[in-house]
Amino acid sequence: MVSNVFSDSSAVDRIDDSLHASNLSTWQVVRRLVRDHLLPRKRLLIGCFAAMGISAATTGSLPFLMQMAADDVFLGKDERMLYVLPLLVVILVGLKAGSEYFATVGQAYVGNRIVADLRVEMFERLTQADLGWLQRTHSGRFVSSFMNDVLAIREAASLAIVALGQNILKVVMLTGAMVYMDWRLSIVAMITIPFAIRVLGRQRRRVHVSATKTFQETGDLGILVSQTLTGIRVVKAYDREEHETERARRIIDRTLEFIMRSVRTKASSGPIVEALTGVGFALAIFYGGYQGIHGALTAGHFMGFVTAAMLMYQPMKAVAALQTMLQEGVAAANRVFGIIDLDSRVREVPGALPLKVTSGEIRFEQVSFAYRDGEPVLRALDLLVRPGQRVALVGPSGAGKSTVLNLLLRFYDPQSGRILIDGQPIADATISSVRLASALVTQEPVLFDDTIRANIMYGSEGASEEAMIAAAKAAYAHDFIMNFPKGYDTPVGEAGGLLSGGQRQRIAFARAMLRDAPILLLDEPTSSLDSEAEAQIQKALDELLKGRTVIMIAHRLSTVKKADVIHVMEAGRVIESGSHDELVALGGAYARLHRTQFGSNDDTPKHGKPRRAGAASA
Repeated sequence: MVSNVFSDSSAVDRIDDSLHASNLSTWQVVRRLVRDHLLPRKRLLIGCFAAMGISAATTGSLPFLMQMAADDVFLGKDERMLYVLPLLVVILVGLKAGSEYFATVGQAYVGNRIVADLRVEMFERLTQADLGWLQRTHSGRFVSSFMNDVLAIREAASLAIVALGQNILKVVMLTGAMVYMDWRLSIVAMITIPFAIRVLGRQRRRVHVSATKTFQETGDLGILVSQTLTGIRVVKAYDREEHETERARRIIDRTLEFIMRSVRTKASSGPIVEALTGVGFALAIFYGGYQGIHGALTAGHFMGFVTAAMLMYQPMKAVAALQTMLQEGVAAANRVFGIIDLDSRVREVPGALPLKVTSGEIRFEQVSFAYRDGEPVLRALDLLVRPGQRVALVGPSGAGKSTVLNLLLRFYDPQSGRILIDGQPIADATISSVRLASALVTQEPVLFDDTIRANIMYGSEGASEEAMIAAAKAAYAHDFIMNFPKGYDTPVGEAGGLLSGGQRQRIAFARAMLRDAPILLLDEPTSSLDSEAEAQIQKALDELLKGRTVIMIAHRLSTVKKADVIHVMEAGRVIESGSHDELVALGGAYARLHRTQFGSNDDTPKHGKPRRAGAASA
């Protein structure tokens, strides 16, 4: 992939990734970092800059000591200065060393504190972000931003801002010393600086583009690693190890190319400044030597000037390198701030009040919703779930069943219509209170890489030990938990991988029982289980449903037979409603689903009055 170490490959390019990124300029990024992260720590920063000032002042005084050594000791033969000057040098060097230590530690803390703050802000934004955006963007990109982008911002903050200030102070002090000694000689020495600034300005743009592409490729690598580990059984079963390795190699090679583009640009900054500085230095030697030959400049004066010029060389070179590093930070900041600044579509209205759930009635009134424009999922849906009623939603994939739960939990807001719980529009209530009113159990139970105890108590951390054990017993989970050597302190592994499917689901039920919410939402909680595990789970499910308003989604009709009302959905609408027996007798969509799953020999209903579409809200 990379054919030449010292030149860019024109064949390597890429389009932008799906991660939302802002378009802030360098000045806007710097101003935001200063306002949000540096100014709140102004006392520490003042101390750092004071230390930098001392370091710069001691550096700026060294040329004068050199001049005094040449003029007073070597030429003037002043023996007293022979004792004074070394003592001054020791004092100044000690001050310089101490101040640089304080400045280095201080700026390192500021930089790493910024990393910590940005990671907290990003994590908070991700937990509050719209579910649709999170599902469209692979988790590998977020991990890349957490691990890589923020580190580049740290370099920009702690080095390219704070250290840039330190080097600029040194340049200012040394320039002042040079001008004080001989302003004409100073002009000659610095005549090439404008040319260096112009060249570095062009390089800054190249570094910004290359850094952005590097971060994007790193995100691609994170995606590939995540996907490969998640699907490693399939990768091995289909003998695709070599294929996945080749995909990784291509991404890593592209990442290397973009990194090297930045490296080549940054590596050229120092030599360019060095070459131009050398030209200015040569002109200064010529002009100073000419002045010295004609008696207009003393040797000590010239040595002091040359010392200042040589001391200024390293800070100027550092400034040239740091400005390219700043561009890497700007590129990373645009990605990180793009996440932090992302506005959520689901917002609380001003003055939102907590939802007060008394009986648990749920009502959808003419609710329409689309995940993407022009692709409606719900169409003027009317739905009524009476307090304590068990309602099942069935129908083909894409009918809008899961969307009903998503809207009820305010993962999204409908484009039109409204949703009410006990007569209160949930759009006018606080988001937290809406979600606390429900307990959700999904098809794939979500367990965190922690203990069984922590997973059951997730969302109910204030519950007592007795209440947790009671919930586990009600979910028929206590017996198998106690068979583990560590009992409730048994780790479940990543995504609960150390437990069986039935065990994971019963722990999820125990968590929902401990939550003790008045509304229970079940999204195909038994569809991934075998018949034996489903029979065990059904006991826990029956216990969980007692005294709650329930909306359940199921493809297996065996799990919805006991529902009070079954709504058959198709294309975002309810097309049939009734009990199991009523809908089988109706001979419509539900009956066709029933025949598909059970054949024609299943029990037939003996009574009931079926209802057609429109009865959902009766």
